[in-house]
Amino acid sequence: MSIGKLISLYLHLLHFREGTELQVPLFGVFLLIYGITLVGNGGMILLIMSDPRLHTPMYFFLSNLSFCDLCFSSIISPKMLLNFLAERKSISYTDCAVQMSLSIVFTDVEGLLLAVMAYDRYVSICNPLLYRVTMSRQLCKQLVAGVYALSFSRSNIMNHFFCDFPPMLVLSCSDTRINEIVMFVFLSCIIVGSLVNVLLSYVYIISTILHICSAEGRRKAFSTCSFHLTVVVLFYGIQLFLYLCSPSSYSMDRDKVASVFYTLVIPMLNPLIYSLRNTEVKDALRRAMNKLVTNS
Repeated sequence: MSIGKLISLYLHLLHFREGTELQVPLFGVFLLIYGITLVGNGGMILLIMSDPRLHTPMYFFLSNLSFCDLCFSSIISPKMLLNFLAERKSISYTDCAVQMSLSIVFTDVEGLLLAVMAYDRYVSICNPLLYRVTMSRQLCKQLVAGVYALSFSRSNIMNHFFCDFPPMLVLSCSDTRINEIVMFVFLSCIIVGSLVNVLLSYVYIISTILHICSAEGRRKAFSTCSFHLTVVVLFYGIQLFLYLCSPSSYSMDRDKVASVFYTLVIPMLNPLIYSLRNTEVKDALRRAMNKLVTNS
């Protein structure tokens, strides 16, 4: 399909099943997920901003991760929820291009942020005496600015719930080998490159932790990394599964299920992962709640 023809057509987005009986229940489920995502990530940002004890590099990066998840989910969810209830489930070419471009941007932002957070944990555990000097406020701002700077670069029926790159390739009637090569190189530079940085950081982190004499010290060191490592496994596992498969073996249904996790479920889970077992976050939340009760 040529670009000119794409411009003149609407890309119809089909949700997980054609049957209308599932549309309202699915709308309710994904509305709940989106609501939890907004409250969780928005609350995390406000909590970190309002509590001076959380004004550290780790929580500075975490607040940016929450902002990224908030934006990523808001790019996808509103249009998807609208299409659950709309009779004509469609999106214009322009809106689809914007949605796809922004989703790529914030996917890259999240991947690079996770790499930066891994470096932060590496410095914290492997060079604790130099941590405050190395991870200065200026460097943290420069790292986040660099993350955002790096990231900002045969049918009209799309059986998908948002505009993503692999299903767009499937739609094309022309030879997409060049597109596949470009996508592979791009993802190798961004996703695989940042994943290698994460893995190298954790090799040094685990090596350092294993040399800690105190069992309590090892436990505390592992606990500070466990939240980040959980998010890393979820994010990179799904990204590699989705984008490094050849379109010749591409399955639309498999892609939709995996995409639900990284566009909707992971942004909802991230603030929960970082808060449920994080003593500092729970203490900050307790102080905030006590302050609200006292002021009221």
